[in-house]
Amino acid sequence: MKRVLSGIQPSGQLTLGNYIGAMQNFVKLQETHQCFFMVVDLHAITMPQDPAALREQSEAVAALFLAAGIDPNRASVFMQSHVPEHAELGWIMTTVSYMGELERMTQYKDKSAGKESIPAGLFVYPTLMAADILIYNADLVPVGDDQKQHLELTRDLAQRVNQRYATSLQVPEPYIPQTGARIMSLDDASKKMSKSNPNPGSYIALLDEPDVIRKKLSRATTDSGREVRFDPVEKPEISNLMAIYAHCANMQMSEVERAYEGQGYGAFKKDLAERVVEALEPLQARYREIRQSGELPAILRKGAAEAREVASETLRQIKDKMGFVLPQ
Repeated sequence: MKRVLSGIQPSGQLTLGNYIGAMQNFVKLQETHQCFFMVVDLHAITMPQDPAALREQSEAVAALFLAAGIDPNRASVFMQSHVPEHAELGWIMTTVSYMGELERMTQYKDKSAGKESIPAGLFVYPTLMAADILIYNADLVPVGDDQKQHLELTRDLAQRVNQRYATSLQVPEPYIPQTGARIMSLDDASKKMSKSNPNPGSYIALLDEPDVIRKKLSRATTDSGREVRFDPVEKPEISNLMAIYAHCANMQMSEVERAYEGQGYGAFKKDLAERVVEALEPLQARYREIRQSGELPAILRKGAAEAREVASETLRQIKDKMGFVLPQ
């Protein structure tokens, strides 16, 4: 089977956008691929984190992976920091990268803009991401539009190392689903729904209480007029809400349009809130079961052991080709 590698940062609460755009695709991919899904806690510390919050959010993300339907008997679920080979290969990838190509990374430019002091980890973030992918020789990497540039760098680094040291690293391909890949902010449909947005009203967190969800959606930005019509160019705000509705209700966009023809935004947003609450209810219940059961540490140990079995062999081969003296 082809291999898939992906991860989500534990910096902030996972959102409905993470669920629709990434996690539900993870669940589908585990049926037909060998999958490695990790909580990328090493990436999280490229920006300062409160230790207690980092620990809680790391466990929460792992539990949400499972609650969303990822089966630890079909996919490896683990903490990035539990597989030290990531950091070691990350350093190697840093040494074969160039300042210019890292300076061109859009995310680095965005996150460093206006800052007097820029963490070095933020600058070399893409080389660790490259190591995450290459250490499993992943064939496919589910990525959003904001990560495509980093994957392109990963491909360049794989080819560079292969040419320089006669290694055989897999050059990964992006996996970008045709639908549901990009849920936008509730307060500005020109921006992706993000857990890092300082306005909590801009996103639906997966663990939001039903009344919180209802309140956020009642205040969600809409376009002028009152027609519930899917038109991302002329009506981006309502089109984004319709995309959420269609996904949560398992309906086609045309069906949503017909259902609310002549009704206006008020009725639509009220029903949308109930659709989202219903869609998240089983996930939230399963999440609570996982956290209360105490099963998470064993699942993470198992996932890390499976990941290390692959990662250690890849790292050993690379170091051998590069001329390192390997332990006997």
